[in-house]
Amino acid sequence: MRVIAVTGTDTGVGKTLVTAVIAAEQLARGRSVAVVKPAQTGVGPGEDGDLAEVRRLAGEVSVHEGARLPDPLAPDAAARVAGTDLPGLEDQSRLVAAAAADHDLTLVEGSGGVLVNLGVRWNLLDLAERLQRQGHEVTFVVVARAGLGTLNHTALTVHAIAARGLAVDGIVIGSWPERPGLAADQNLVDLPLLTGVPLLGRIPEGAGRLPAPVFRRECPTWVTRL
Repeated sequence: MRVIAVTGTDTGVGKTLVTAVIAAEQLARGRSVAVVKPAQTGVGPGEDGDLAEVRRLAGEVSVHEGARLPDPLAPDAAARVAGTDLPGLEDQSRLVAAAAADHDLTLVEGSGGVLVNLGVRWNLLDLAERLQRQGHEVTFVVVARAGLGTLNHTALTVHAIAARGLAVDGIVIGSWPERPGLAADQNLVDLPLLTGVPLLGRIPEGAGRLPAPVFRRECPTWVTRL
């Protein structure tokens, strides 16, 4: 009952794309995969959210959405604006545990960075900690930007996870430019040195626009097997 929490250094860094890459690579190896999104914001009823994008790119994964809110805000703020309540930590941990019981791997995609609240005063770290106490093997993948400024944000994210006694498999750069600058090139060296965790891979810029068959064929070359 393995669970990988996919978090980012910020919003818009490529968490959904990295989730799809990991899912596709695992499916190609014959493993069953579930993807859980505890809170989807910025999407209205009937609209495609992040889970639909994962399925489009990766293939037949089981998807589970904990809550959906229309405003593009952090989940607790979006719920406040909408005048509604988010599911509690216990409800969300049961959702993930149920998915994990039936699949080889369950991916949990967070919202924004690792400290962003997914409910009332709880975040992805709290959810991971609860699942680990329940006996699940829980690790993190941190999605980072390629260029200048990413070192501090990535190190802070990794340190926040480690401070809770949780393990980080490594870092994935969510969008690697076709013509990387000096800072991006040097970050390939400095990210693992500064954070103490490996760089697992780089997703080529524009990979999400590839036809799904091409995406699935190429994605094992982008990220180290987990």
